[in-house]
Amino acid sequence: MSSRERLVDGGQPRRIRNLRRAWITLAVLPIALWLTGCAATGATSGTGLQIDGNTIQASPSLTLQAFLLLTVLSLVPAILLMTTSFIRIIIVLSFARSALGLPQTPPNQVLLGLALFLTGFIMWPVWQQANQAGIQAYLQGDIPIETAIQRSSQPIRTFMFHQTRQEELALFIRLAKEPQPKDESEVPTHVLIPAFILSELKTAFEMGFMILVPFTVIDLVVASLVMSLGMMMLPPTTLSLPFKVLLFVLADGWTLVVQSLVQSFK
Repeated sequence: MSSRERLVDGGQPRRIRNLRRAWITLAVLPIALWLTGCAATGATSGTGLQIDGNTIQASPSLTLQAFLLLTVLSLVPAILLMTTSFIRIIIVLSFARSALGLPQTPPNQVLLGLALFLTGFIMWPVWQQANQAGIQAYLQGDIPIETAIQRSSQPIRTFMFHQTRQEELALFIRLAKEPQPKDESEVPTHVLIPAFILSELKTAFEMGFMILVPFTVIDLVVASLVMSLGMMMLPPTTLSLPFKVLLFVLADGWTLVVQSLVQSFK
């Protein structure tokens, strides 16, 4: 087979094109099934579809629902990352890598993978509560979708409240010009989420500072020795790097960092 026959779509192999089509089909299939269910419901109730002889016309509400569904699906990754423990974990791991003086070791893919799996480990009990309280009851037909959303979001809101500082929460309540809430149930979610993110950033930087301190001491000691020996042209970081890595290995640094991260959420 010639190279011209093997390459299609701007130089991509035919196998890649077929694989891409398969993934697109798998992504569109649930949306199509959902739209079909909405159409059937509308035809039964007389609100979703209008039947005029042999012509079936979709109501504007069905198109709006499809648009809202696609919008929500595009925001799901950001929502999952910004309302979980991922923020604190990835920042602290980045601080640990920077403190070692190894900007590319471990690689970004390794840090992201570790952060995602640690996020799943920490958030698993919260997700189980949300699933049992809202999703399973809705799938069984016991509660409507509005009640399911409220029950499913409650464990996540409780988790965010436990990790949110009162100062940040009061700041965003004041910026949103909301009335002073009497309890947690009166705090809107759009106020809670930015307060939670800001609190996570502050906590992550505090933990990062504690990680940087011992490695900064090593850099200062090595720099003083280099200056006292008169080796002005030798960068101190070149000599301090092996000592920092040795200290990190002897102290079992990754285990300590991960253990501190997990315990910080308890």
